[in-house]
Amino acid sequence: MKLDSMIPAPLRKPAKPGEGNGAKAPAPADLKTSPPERPSDAQRLKDRAVEAPVDALAWVDQRTAASGFLTGMLYRKVPKGTNWFYTLGSATLIAFISQAITGVFLAMFYTPSTTQAYASIAHINNDVFLGQLVHGMHKWGSSVMVILIFLHMGRTFFFGAYKYPRELNWVIGVVLLILTMTMAFTGYLLPFDQRSFWASVVGININGTGPVIGPYLSDFLRAGPELGATTLSRFYAIHMLLLPGAIIALIGAHMYLVVKLGTTAPPWLKAEKPKVAAPVSQLDAGVEGNGVGPTS
Repeated sequence: MKLDSMIPAPLRKPAKPGEGNGAKAPAPADLKTSPPERPSDAQRLKDRAVEAPVDALAWVDQRTAASGFLTGMLYRKVPKGTNWFYTLGSATLIAFISQAITGVFLAMFYTPSTTQAYASIAHINNDVFLGQLVHGMHKWGSSVMVILIFLHMGRTFFFGAYKYPRELNWVIGVVLLILTMTMAFTGYLLPFDQRSFWASVVGININGTGPVIGPYLSDFLRAGPELGATTLSRFYAIHMLLLPGAIIALIGAHMYLVVKLGTTAPPWLKAEKPKVAAPVSQLDAGVEGNGVGPTS
């Protein structure tokens, strides 16, 4: 090993031209006759364009310190035996994001009126560019989200991930399940056709059979003695404003606890027992080769 490699860079003797930095070609004899090549303006613009996204991210990171949070969230330890069952929570989150995006586009053309709601849905499906695709994604995506959140809750229960110290995360998950079902129920009335109308009437009457708060809950959802224009406006406000905000806040708390507490290993994997030293009474105190050993 050379001595120069052990000396810190600021204390080393500067290398001769053509020898340092791994360069093998000698320095030009005359810089006037062989000047170094300079990048053109086009090359400089190209280099700046390539480095612009990195510079923008660095500018944001210096002011938000988000890289530490992202590193802790993305590069965290996972238990041994992690499989596809652990992706149900992420799949539910992606389904919610899809519902939020498609819901925003549908809200641009939807009219929450008893006389114009069905016509606005027909206009979205028949006249708006890609409207039928967006409406179909939102309609069937709601069923997909409900199925995924039930599967995710089932996986959490059967894997025992609701036990200490994750009880609070389990409670948040149960509340998210209730809010998701409420979101699907309030969105079902928005087309305001015969099927959604009478299905909502049945659902509200079922809520009214609950103990103590059941009748009050039905009156709140119905917003009057019968299902009508005020009911549609209330369902639209709950579906578009109240529930999405509550779900986003609880998802943030849920993900924070997942990163903070980690995930549990599958129940079929047993923890390895720690190795302990053997008791002194079981150790062989004899010395080989001298005929001395423990007596039987």
